[in-house]
Amino acid sequence: METERRVIAYKQYFLNFYKQMPKDVQSKIEWTLQLIKVMKNVPEKYFKHIQGTKGIYEIRVESAGNIYRIFSFFDKGNLVVLGNAFQKKSQKTPNSEIERAIKIREEYYHEKEHIQKNYHI
Repeated sequence: METERRVIAYKQYFLNFYKQMPKDVQSKIEWTLQLIKVMKNVPEKYFKHIQGTKGIYEIRVESAGNIYRIFSFFDKGNLVVLGNAFQKKSQKTPNSEIERAIKIREEYYHEKEHIQKNYHI
């Protein structure tokens, strides 16, 4: 089922990670992001809410036995904002990465609120 979900990268957090990845990993990331754009109900295998957080999701990418995570959050329901990303090396997602994702989300909304307030949007 088609949706109209958009995916954007906030600042350079995700893009710096993405540019360092080999082409095959970039392709798998693009494939997964496309899935998130068009699927109404994305399987948890690819997109999952991080328990204990307010609105932080991880996009799950696996390529050649390696696991990658891209933290994201929603803005206005159909806009998925990409934050930090990392290569997962253990079973448990590091708390430092989750805390970083929370800070990026707060920064995004603070900046958005500041812009709207100053430009009366």
